Amino acid sequence: MEFHSGYATRKQAITDLFTATFSASEGAKEGKLIGALVCDLMETTPSKDLYVWSAYDDNVFLGCILLSRLTYAQDNKTVFILSPVAVKTDHQKTGIGQKLISFGIEDLRQKDVDFVVTYGDPNYYSKTGFRQITQEVAQAPFRLSMPEGWLGQSLSSRNELPLIGPSRCVQALNKPVYW
Repeated sequence: MEFHSGYATRKQAITDLFTATFSASEGAKEGKLIGALVCDLMETTPSKDLYVWSAYDDNVFLGCILLSRLTYAQDNKTVFILSPVAVKTDHQKTGIGQKLISFGIEDLRQKDVDFVVTYGDPNYYSKTGFRQITQEVAQAPFRLSMPEGWLGQSLSSRNELPLIGPSRCVQALNKPVYW
């Protein structure tokens, strides 16, 4: 398996992957919503605030993750949020997503990112080092519909918590529907 960063020449393929994957698991409406989110993230987020990694095997596109900047008003730590994640439906449950997430997290660690959060299934994300956190530890940009899915992990020696102040996500994620 190979991992590639960037998205400039693969925007449509990435958007199509997320639309198809979420449509298959959550229905067409959710697929369209997440596909639009991914497209919006790639179109509107400054490159310094967005990392995109894709997994390939024998030049076959298998999965993709996006991580975007999350800032805390009174904290100078560098924080990113992992969201969303997709693996081709016929390749799920083979470890591709976990390998891709682990690769992305290690790359963030090398880039001196201090902390990474995600919002999803604790059973899945705990396999890559995420642990449940509370709003007191790291405030989400919006009220969480599933607070048990708010997860995080430290990537640096600057792991002092809590993250201080209200948080702000990138423009594309800045909608209550995603939270």
